[in-house]
Amino acid sequence: MEKQKRTLSDYVGIAGVGVAMGAADVVPGVSGGTMAFILGIYDELLDAIKSFNLDLVRLLLRGRLRDALEHVNFRFLIALGTGLGTTLLSLAHVITWLLDHHPVPLFAFFFGLVLASIVSVSTHVHWNPAMFATCALGAWGAYRIVRLVPMDMPNDAFTLFWSGAIAIMAMILPGISGSFLLFILGQYRFVLEAVKRFDVLTLIPFVLGIAIGIMAFSRVLTWLLHHYRRVTITLLVGFMIGSLWKIWPFREVLETTVNPKGHVIPIREAVVWPDPSGAQFWLSLGLCVLGFVIITVLDNLQSKANPLKKIVEEA
Repeated sequence: MEKQKRTLSDYVGIAGVGVAMGAADVVPGVSGGTMAFILGIYDELLDAIKSFNLDLVRLLLRGRLRDALEHVNFRFLIALGTGLGTTLLSLAHVITWLLDHHPVPLFAFFFGLVLASIVSVSTHVHWNPAMFATCALGAWGAYRIVRLVPMDMPNDAFTLFWSGAIAIMAMILPGISGSFLLFILGQYRFVLEAVKRFDVLTLIPFVLGIAIGIMAFSRVLTWLLHHYRRVTITLLVGFMIGSLWKIWPFREVLETTVNPKGHVIPIREAVVWPDPSGAQFWLSLGLCVLGFVIITVLDNLQSKANPLKKIVEEA
């Protein structure tokens, strides 16, 4: 049930959060869950997902459709899903092209987004030695994950099913990218091409995996946030810090392989320092700053407590 009456502009804002989540989820290395968290809908999103339960089935069997819709917070989900789905469908072509032709500026922009997200989410943590240790553990875990070598997996229905379940678990976690895990599992480009073609038969097992994965994992994550909120959020901050290695825009490919479909896949990379004399450096720096500013402004509009606002005001 919705706890407050919302206006049309409120739902437009929720759709805007969906747009941000969709844009983030398309890129390997960025988490849509991060956008949901800093833009203030994370707990409501988890609660809405968790509401797809036996109580909903009972309401539907009794023919109480209106109560069933209210039970799942359907207005919220429709607004969010509209923004997210529209972005996924419209940006699939654009992101694919940018990843192929202009990866450095693209990742520079998202590096700024994630960096600002770390600052934003960190304000929710009561820092002490135990929390620093928890953050370090999360950062180490995420770093190990993003350093994994991509696999060459089949694209059969069963593999797509469990890949969707694993990816959606990551997508709702701030800091761990579901798209990147699809990349590691060798499914990212295949799924993105299926979205571009709107290949329903290919997407059905993937979507089923998403549905089952998100309903199961949302309950675990909700329990953790309700009982161990500070520790969980601190761990998520660590995840975001550890994921920065993957989206550092300037990198050198050390080793590649070619999958059965003829796509060249990097399997070993090293981060490098940029050359400040080139035009690409300044374009990337500008986009990084733009991404940082966008998230900082959005966070302050939502929370009124972004720490950078106070620094700017006192400068």
